[in-house]
Amino acid sequence: MAGFVALLRAINVGGTGMLGMSALRDLCEKAGFREVRTYIQSGNVVFTSSLAEAKVKAKLEKMLAAKLGKPAFVLLRSGAELEAVLEANPFPSAPPNRVIVLFLDEAPPKNALAKLAIAGPEEVVLRGREIFIHYPEGQGRSKLKISFAKEGTGRNLNTVAKLAAMASELE
Repeated sequence: MAGFVALLRAINVGGTGMLGMSALRDLCEKAGFREVRTYIQSGNVVFTSSLAEAKVKAKLEKMLAAKLGKPAFVLLRSGAELEAVLEANPFPSAPPNRVIVLFLDEAPPKNALAKLAIAGPEEVVLRGREIFIHYPEGQGRSKLKISFAKEGTGRNLNTVAKLAAMASELE
């Protein structure tokens, strides 16, 4: 049984994709996943499964789409991958709630950020399948737009650390 962290995109954000965490746990258990636990009301779930990652993703997206009545997008990581994300943080002195990790299914081209216009104090670094964004004044005040961000989902470093710890408890 492998441990997975599922990061759901556009769940309980801005009034879209409303899904209670108890409903998400139930859905995951119905899918046959084990040791299911959720974290905060924004689509984070940790579980184990004997299925391969691609099958876990497909199964969870299909069940979520049926439940929500619209397409659902899931990004999967292992506990070890989340630990590696924490270690790769290019902003170690920044408050963890001011650093957002944008998780993507696949690594964008290395020059993906070349045309990014940063008008404010934000800093953006691409590392593999993740983009690290430091919002010194907070994300809510930022005017920064990352065109391909809609293909991923973001979590602050506090959430990433908690999910990594939850995943390590499964191993």
